[in-house]
Amino acid sequence: MASRDAVPATKALPLTTQKELLTKALGADHSLSPRHEPDHTPVKAFPPVTTRGRQMARHDQGRFFFSSDDNALTKHIVATHAPDIEELDVKPVLSIVEDIMRFARPTTAETSHTTTLGAPIHAKLDTLDHKILHGFEHDSEIVKFLAFPINKISCEIISNCSVGGESHSVTMDLLKSLSNYSWDAKVVITFAAFAINYGEFWLVEQLHTKNPLAKNIAMLKDLADRMAHSGHLGRQFEAVLDLLNAVVKVTHCIVEFKELPSTYISSESPEITTATAHIPLAVYWVIRSLLACASTFLNLAGSGHEYINSTIESWEISSLAHKLSVIMEHLQNQLMICKDLIERKKSEDAYTAFKKLMETSHIDNMRVLRAIIRSREDQKPLYDGSRKTNERLEVLRLKYVLLLISDLEVPHEELNILHMIYSQNSMRHQYEVLWLPLVDPKTSMASLQDTTFYDLRNNSTPWYSVDHPSLVEHVAIRYIREVWKFTHMPILVVLDPQGKPSNLDALPMMWIWGSTAFPFTGARERDLWSEINWNIELLADSIDPRIPDWIAGNKVICLYGGEEIEWIRRFTLSARAAADALGVPLEMLYVGKRNPKDKVRRCHEIINREKLSHIFSLNEYYDYVWYFWVRLWSMWNSKKKIGMTVDTDHMMQEIMDVLTFDSSEHGWAVFSRGNHEMTKGIGDIVLPVLENYSQWSYNVDRPDVFVRVLDEQIKGVHPEHHCNRLILPGNAGYIPEKLVCSECGKVMDKYVMYRCCTD
Repeated sequence: MASRDAVPATKALPLTTQKELLTKALGADHSLSPRHEPDHTPVKAFPPVTTRGRQMARHDQGRFFFSSDDNALTKHIVATHAPDIEELDVKPVLSIVEDIMRFARPTTAETSHTTTLGAPIHAKLDTLDHKILHGFEHDSEIVKFLAFPINKISCEIISNCSVGGESHSVTMDLLKSLSNYSWDAKVVITFAAFAINYGEFWLVEQLHTKNPLAKNIAMLKDLADRMAHSGHLGRQFEAVLDLLNAVVKVTHCIVEFKELPSTYISSESPEITTATAHIPLAVYWVIRSLLACASTFLNLAGSGHEYINSTIESWEISSLAHKLSVIMEHLQNQLMICKDLIERKKSEDAYTAFKKLMETSHIDNMRVLRAIIRSREDQKPLYDGSRKTNERLEVLRLKYVLLLISDLEVPHEELNILHMIYSQNSMRHQYEVLWLPLVDPKTSMASLQDTTFYDLRNNSTPWYSVDHPSLVEHVAIRYIREVWKFTHMPILVVLDPQGKPSNLDALPMMWIWGSTAFPFTGARERDLWSEINWNIELLADSIDPRIPDWIAGNKVICLYGGEEIEWIRRFTLSARAAADALGVPLEMLYVGKRNPKDKVRRCHEIINREKLSHIFSLNEYYDYVWYFWVRLWSMWNSKKKIGMTVDTDHMMQEIMDVLTFDSSEHGWAVFSRGNHEMTKGIGDIVLPVLENYSQWSYNVDRPDVFVRVLDEQIKGVHPEHHCNRLILPGNAGYIPEKLVCSECGKVMDKYVMYRCCTD
């Protein structure tokens, strides 16, 4: 650690003496060895540049900052600090300093004057950390205000380096001269003072071959001769540029700490106090590093050739660069902690404001939509899937907006059926659908996700969508997940013309009634249920265009399911034989199973090939099978939503019976005469009844009593053993505490089941 023993920076002392004195200055335990045989004895506060040292620097930096020597030094540094000048924005001055560092380019003294001192140096000057170089116009007022202290410190640097002042004492003297300024101002003023001398040096070097004034000054400074030793200077300047690059980064860290908003992080907070405790020491080492760089350049003027080759000079520069790199890493880590805390608090404030906005009444829906979707005034953030054009948010003003919320794995069958309902909508002028695809805001969208999104947006959505998922505000995504409870399955949230949510998931209503359910409110849902009864029209009217014609013709309609093809063959042949014998007009439609897989597809193909019954279109069978079952689950959830239960609502019991049939491994069937009486049964019961139709056919004296007589026969069968089960999906919504078996009336046992079915 720093000692107060004198370390003259002049060429008058022998090299051995310089090494001994500098060893004391940089650390009593860090002795200098010959250039090619470095001594790796650790410094008290910072380890040498070895693999172990780098690991220590990364993982145990706290020890470096809180060593006893550093603590003592910090007390001396803080004792010089007595700020009484108002807070200053020193960024404009720092910007000028960075410009000087960037424009000063070392060149050789060759006659062409076009060659730099080697590509690495040129590159370092060009890339003096471009991430932090900025190009805003300089604030002339603050520059004028600080011009005097900058020039004063510049003179002090020249004076102290010229007379061989000891580096620690000179650094402390400069800190005392700057005692009235804040820590960030101290370091920027000193950096600017150094930049004056640094810039003047390179300005003369660049112009001395073509400007008489610069040539004469270069001669007096003996710089022309120094330029002749470009190879040696290149190595010297490379080390200096490394150190200056570290100075720039540490300076920016110090300035950034000053700019942290007090609204979100108090100066008394543990995160700030932990970080700022190290800033005085960081300022000290930045100033000391600038003095070392200044000494290097000042000693070029009139120095002997032996100074350029000085090992002591290079060692000091490299050691200081390492020390600053460790300081910088620690400060950056602390700065990141503070910024993360600020971002969390900003996020919480934004979330609170968003929640309040959603709960507040508005004259239209524009404030809510603008809070959900990020856009500039001149931007068109919506994509119209029907016109293939971009639109402004204003096209949704004062309309009911149905937010279709999903991730990018939205099921194609769901989009296809919603597309069908949307296209058949006779009330489209009253509402608009807007697709909001949600992606994790913490991860950038990969090209594959982009491709998926654009494919869905351009080919599967005739409604509006955001032009890109990144336009959905992060705070809106959080609200949708936490308040609207979106996880993975798509939901349809209804915003009224004032932007107030009137239904947090209208998809069940959309699946059951389509656009007839507009405006998709709870009151409308209750009204619709009060207007209908359990019949074939409710069960299957929307899934096939032939069903309304069959109902109008008062035909007997049979919907059946299962995936055992042998049972299907026996059932369809038996039902057809009974109907033909009794003169009953029968139409049968195969509806498969929930979550249809290859077995259901094969059953469709066989049924179609053997003409066993009607099927859905082979090209669209999956969509319509899915639609039939999702409507049933939607009825289940809709009934639960309005307060109904299996115990109190007959219709809910009927829905549960069909879902129970599907959960079995056997087939099942529902029969209805037109839109009148209905009956249903599990395959093990309904098949024997139909196969033995001759035993009860005498009761069917006319076709319109067929379903009633069949119902009596089915209910009259009481098998000795049965095993009915109802499998509720994890997203079923309503999981009743108690269910009664439709077969025997006993309370069913409840289990949790995990299933992996590869079909």
